[in-house]
Amino acid sequence: MPDLEYIQLLKSDVFGRVRRVGNVVVREADHARPWARALARHLMRREHRALSRLALGAGIEGIPRVLNLDSTKLTRSWIEGAPMQIARPRDPAYFRAASRLVRRLHAANVIHNDLATETNWLVTPEGRPALVDFQLAMTLGKRGALARALGHDDLRHLLKHKRTYLPEALTGREKSILARRSLVSRVWMATGKKIYLFVTRRILHWQDREGAGDRDQKP
Repeated sequence: MPDLEYIQLLKSDVFGRVRRVGNVVVREADHARPWARALARHLMRREHRALSRLALGAGIEGIPRVLNLDSTKLTRSWIEGAPMQIARPRDPAYFRAASRLVRRLHAANVIHNDLATETNWLVTPEGRPALVDFQLAMTLGKRGALARALGHDDLRHLLKHKRTYLPEALTGREKSILARRSLVSRVWMATGKKIYLFVTRRILHWQDREGAGDRDQKP
């Protein structure tokens, strides 16, 4: 059982709240605004599907483990670590391991879809990468053209972080990936992104803060 004396709010928005309770993390869709509860439950199930797929076999280090799912709550394991924007990783080994982690997700036909968000990247006490918040993840049946395009964008977003913290270590191939957006990304940037940002930021006041700096503050 988790240590109920230690409770920490990681995120609270229109889609509910995410809390650390002892050594687990609980996503609570029942705390969403009434008009957003159906979507909150949908996002919770997306996260469950992705994490369950990644847990098949031996699982993947640096990914939370699903512990329980009911109609309103998803419980998963806590990963100790500092968010990327706090830890500011500058070790080439971190980014090599992060690239392997992303490729293991893709090998399981899981696309994270939100790797551009620094708060979703953690640096563990051992200096290893970890990922949180799979609400927007896609769990695909096979690796087709869409999976390849979205997988390219996943990797490109990781390399943008590498360009921020360790630009001198970028290889020629990595620079080429950074220079080329997928067709899906180009269409999204030209059409849907501005609307998405207006709705989520201005109307819903929704920002992803699960891995933000307050993750390291004691309650």
